[in-house]
This record gives sequence, C-alpha cells and structure tokens, in this order.
Amino acid sequence: MKLPISDRLLACAAFVVPGDRVADIGCDHGYLSIHLLTNGIAQSCIAADIHEQPLLSAVRNAEKYGVRDKMEFYLSDGVRSIPRDFSCMVCAGMGADTMVSILEAAPWLRSGKYRLILQCQSKTPMLRHYLSHHGWRITEESVLRDGRFLYTVMEVYYQPDHPRLTEAECHFPPALLENPSKEVPAYYKWVVGGLKIAAAHNGEKQPILAALEALAQTQELSWLGQ
Repeated sequence: MKLPISDRLLACAAFVVPGDRVADIGCDHGYLSIHLLTNGIAQSCIAADIHEQPLLSAVRNAEKYGVRDKMEFYLSDGVRSIPRDFSCMVCAGMGADTMVSILEAAPWLRSGKYRLILQCQSKTPMLRHYLSHHGWRITEESVLRDGRFLYTVMEVYYQPDHPRLTEAECHFPPALLENPSKEVPAYYKWVVGGLKIAAAHNGEKQPILAALEALAQTQELSWLGQ
C-alpha cells in the first residue's frame, strides 16, 4: 500500500533524525507520522490538529498502515494540549501568522530541548524575522518544488546568542547558501522578482533588493544570478 504523501512532507521528513520523538502539529491526515514510523525513522509520533475531522482521519490512516500503537492523537490548538516529551516538532503547510501564534503561546519551547522543522506556506520572510528576533536560529534550510510552487523547509534551534538576520537575509537566508539544492537559484530569482515588483510600487523594498543583487555579484555566489 503506497502512502499518498506529498513532496513537501517528504522534505520535512528528511530533516527528522532517526530515533526522534516527533510532534506533528497540524497533522491533517497523519501521513508524515505514518511515513516516519513505517520507515523506522521516528521512535514515536504525536499527531495533533485543531480540527476533529482531520484528526479522526489520521487515526484511521494509522490503523490502516499498522502504526496506531506508535502514535498518540490530540485535539489541540498548536501545542497547548499535548505532552511535552517530544524532541522534534514539525509544523508543515501553515502560514507564518499561524506558526508565530503557536510559538508565542508556548514559551516552554525555548528551553533548548526542542528542534523545530518548519515548512511555511506564506509570509516566509516574516517567519524568519520573527524567529531571528526571538532567539531562534535557522541552522539549515532547503528549497523544494512541489507542483508549480517553490517552498522551503527549515530546521530551527533556540540559540538566543546567535546574531539576528538582516532584512535581506530574512528574504534569502545564509542557511540556503550553506545547503544549496538545485532549486536554490530558482528560489533566489523568485524572491528578487517579488522584491522588484514591490520596489516598483513604493520603493520600500529597494534596499533589500539592492543587498540581494549585491550578493549575487560576489564571485563565490555568481551562480545565483544566472
């Protein structure tokens, strides 16, 4: 039985370390947790969703794929109603506003015990800005293409002494350059294209755009501008 898991979720799964105890927040149909368990990656999984119907679907799918005994299910707004004995939290398919609200409501995540894997659907620069200015460090970030769209997945740790990202880096972070996939140049062009449109309308994004264009002109990173 093939699991109908998306490329976005597979990209998130690639960040999970074998033996992790995973909390999948906004689990939807539970496919991420099921993939991690059926492939022997995660030790256990918490599946949580704010809506009852997706959670019930996750329970049925866990039974269907034989991993029900390795999963716990919680009807929860973010992490409010789940146990705290996990090591890795995954949030996938949410906008930045929702992810920020989840983190704001759970200051205990800033204990240093937890690693976050975040796949943001919208306002990604806003999420990077929030993380950077609230003590979180993006240690790794990758780009993937799912259908017609480009997304990133980021690994995040709480390291309050880490330098904050600049405004330009919130749009195109250093972590992307340290682990460049074949889609990184396309993502760069997409980011710059959006900033050019914004700058043409009001000019506010012009300094950020200038910083990113200067980045592409450096000898080491000339491939970004191709």
